[in-house]
Amino acid sequence: MSQNEENRFSARANRYMRVGTNVGSVAAKVAGQRLFGIAGDQTKNAADLAAALGGLKGPMMKVAQLLSTIPEALPKEYARELAQLQSQAPAMGPAFVKRRMMAELGPGWIERFRDFEPAAAASASLGQVHRATGHDGRKLACKLQYPDMQSAVEADVNQLKIVFGIHARMSPGVDTTEMLKEIADRLREELDYDLEARHTRLYGSIFKDDSRIRVPDIIAALSTKRLLTLSWLEGRKLLDYKTASLEDRNEIARAMFRAWWYPFSHFGVIHGDPHLGNYTIFERDGHAAGINLLDYGCIRTFPVPFIQGVIDLYTGLLTGNRELVVHAYTNWGFKGLTNELIDAMTIWAKFIYGPLLDDRERTVADEVAPGEYGRHEAFSVHKILKEKGPVTIPREFVFMDRAAIGLGGVFLHLDAKLNWYKLFNETIEGFQIDSVAKRQKSLFETVGVPLPR
Repeated sequence: MSQNEENRFSARANRYMRVGTNVGSVAAKVAGQRLFGIAGDQTKNAADLAAALGGLKGPMMKVAQLLSTIPEALPKEYARELAQLQSQAPAMGPAFVKRRMMAELGPGWIERFRDFEPAAAASASLGQVHRATGHDGRKLACKLQYPDMQSAVEADVNQLKIVFGIHARMSPGVDTTEMLKEIADRLREELDYDLEARHTRLYGSIFKDDSRIRVPDIIAALSTKRLLTLSWLEGRKLLDYKTASLEDRNEIARAMFRAWWYPFSHFGVIHGDPHLGNYTIFERDGHAAGINLLDYGCIRTFPVPFIQGVIDLYTGLLTGNRELVVHAYTNWGFKGLTNELIDAMTIWAKFIYGPLLDDRERTVADEVAPGEYGRHEAFSVHKILKEKGPVTIPREFVFMDRAAIGLGGVFLHLDAKLNWYKLFNETIEGFQIDSVAKRQKSLFETVGVPLPR
């Protein structure tokens, strides 16, 4: 075993031990309560689990936040606690950054920039971003991955089974088997910055003529599988516009809507991480003019039949055609559906699609308090799935649902008021599955992104 292999093995073993000890202790307590018929305090158990995961940072916390957005993926007490975790990881210090940059670009790495700021401009669960300037004067963003992330991801993916095991002991309404596979694949993809560069170029091609959506350029000569260098896009934080005029807030919402639904309906691709930090706003003449779409680590591509299923479900809900609704669920890969399970899924589908079915100007929440948004629907779904489930969630559904909820959250923050029905129908106007398949194949092959299967 080489020195590097030994280091990776040691890092992974250490991660296993830390995650297993922290999360496993909570799982053992829950199991003991079940075994001896003790009515455990699930709120306390959930707080203990959140504390264990929060101390770990990195991929496991990213997963925890994802699970908190999917109905019935975890008990409500756990979802509530995990939703509060912060994904901001402690930044690497300057000495560590220099060693990492040398590992990616070689001993003379600093000479390849006119200027490089050793202090991180932003940090997240898998890496951090540094400001830099190229020799041509161009402002750059250098996204540098933390060391040993592969070890961390593999350890966390394996230990994630423990987290799901906690739920399995509580008569869950959802079978999480496919969810685990999907989350594992997406986390591994996020480590590959070469793939992220191709995904960035994919979005750059889609929006090259769109004045409201800006995508950074990739600087290939300064990028590797663990370092991604892009053009720096200046903009203000989205939350800076919470008190802006309705006109500005609506303009941002229109751009966000298009940035998400247009790539999906025309090319079968979504931005699967609608985190507020992944967007900034650029202005013209003192008003919001559009969005900078910044991060492409979590991109989900879909086979064309799945896209058709989304359109079919929308049409079925809009027209009251239950047969078309069931056809869409089946097309997505849901199996063994009973009438009761179909009813439960349709409650949630009507919640997700709700603003798109209502032909009028309205907010996403339609005068529902943000803290109550989706709570009634989630309770109804929870009750049916507990009694009639579990239902196995197809893996394609996981990030689709997560992204839709995240996008709705952005619209809630903005308190935008638009005709979402009109926006959606303009986006899917003339939808033909054969045309989408041709566009997808042509663009994906051009930028080197694998076609979804």
